Amino acid sequence: MSTGFRFDRLFIGGAWVAPIDGGVRPSIDPATGQPWGDVAYGGARDIDAAVAAAKAAFEGPWRRMPPWERAALLRKFADLYATQVGALAEVETRDNGRAVRESRGDIGLHAQYYHWFASLADKLGGRTIPMDDSVHAFTTRHPVGVVGAITPWNVPLMAAAWKLGPALAAGCTVVLKPAEQTPASSLALAHLFEEAGFPPGVVNVVPGDGPVAGARLVEHPDVAKISFTGEGTTAKTILKAGADTLTRCTFELGGKAPHILFADADLDQALNAATGSAWALCGQSCALGSRVLVERPVYDKVVEAFRARAARVRVGIPLDPATHMGPQAHQQQLEKTLSYVSIGRAEGAELITGGARIDRDGLADGYFVEPTVFAGVSANMRIAQEEIFGPVAAIIPFDGEDEAVSIANSTPYGLAAGLWTRDTGRAHRVAARIEAGMVWVNTYRYIRWSTPYGGVKASGWGRENGIEGLDPFLETKTTIVSTTGTFADPFAN
Repeated sequence: MSTGFRFDRLFIGGAWVAPIDGGVRPSIDPATGQPWGDVAYGGARDIDAAVAAAKAAFEGPWRRMPPWERAALLRKFADLYATQVGALAEVETRDNGRAVRESRGDIGLHAQYYHWFASLADKLGGRTIPMDDSVHAFTTRHPVGVVGAITPWNVPLMAAAWKLGPALAAGCTVVLKPAEQTPASSLALAHLFEEAGFPPGVVNVVPGDGPVAGARLVEHPDVAKISFTGEGTTAKTILKAGADTLTRCTFELGGKAPHILFADADLDQALNAATGSAWALCGQSCALGSRVLVERPVYDKVVEAFRARAARVRVGIPLDPATHMGPQAHQQQLEKTLSYVSIGRAEGAELITGGARIDRDGLADGYFVEPTVFAGVSANMRIAQEEIFGPVAAIIPFDGEDEAVSIANSTPYGLAAGLWTRDTGRAHRVAARIEAGMVWVNTYRYIRWSTPYGGVKASGWGRENGIEGLDPFLETKTTIVSTTGTFADPFAN
């Protein structure tokens, strides 16, 4: 490893410690199928130690620290983060197979997320409530306490920024439990929190298996809130496990985003976005437009363009800057993606291109899948209803706005959507009718620190980013003060 980061210790209470009941395991490079480094994994007792450290920090220096001092630490951390983009991108690419050109572009923005939340840390005021002259009523906002942040394997560092930034700005402390498949970058992150000088216990990082470390974090009575990004079945398990302690939860749970191309759209620009969002991140993002809805007059032209553009995607070793698309992040995801190719063919969809594991020299041992395009897809097919999380685009024809909206809303998900049209009125009409937490018009996957992001229906609860991103980490307290100091005796008569 050339990054300079070590991954064989957990970060708990400001110290690098060996796992108590976990261990050290190899982390698998999905481009080769071989280990690339050793990573510490924690168990239940390690989570207990991390929660105890977080609780002590919350009740001690962090909660008492003036908000502008918390903001200054976050800014210092953000500046350090910006100097380590290359090293962090290498770690994340080695761990999850994302093309390093994408990793660098994404991670290069993360410092801005931390700066954004730092800018809000000292602006979390309440409001005065008009009452009669006998009382003065006002609200104040307070951190909820210890937060369990559980991040996914596709974008570990981005998800961490979206959770740690607002949690720390709000005055909470955090135990970060990254996905067991991609833990290394979160441990690299801990080095930067240490270097920035955060008080011990404010940020703790404990990789571990979901059913062990994750389960203990969720059920721990001293954890006030869980922020989880991942799959819906796991979210339901989290809800059940946290029921006894009434743990607060926010969830970002995936999607099956419709990307709608009307016949009047600027097709060249729409195709840039539609093909890019089909195969970015190796197809492993909940916001990708994996359902491409195309108005029938331009349907054949779009299908042919997808076929031609798939042939231009350079699939290869993700650390090669020339690579457009790397492998699936792990063996199980490779198998899942290939199984959906079989499902699509069995359902009668037309496989236009791709659909196979790549076995050419240099890639045969990795988890590589060809960019895949299905045409002739109907809205009720499983490949149009279920989240594949692989580089598989399903192209669906439609006639008119009403059918486009009906198809767009026909899945259980509602995270994001996109549409392309030159008709401004249509853009507003259709965007208003789509059931999604974020809708892009004549652009796609434009996500920033200041724009709230999250889903409806099975895509989750709550919002991340934007000013709204702090709300889940804060409690509102109402205080009512008498201005007269009198209280009538109810039993005087």
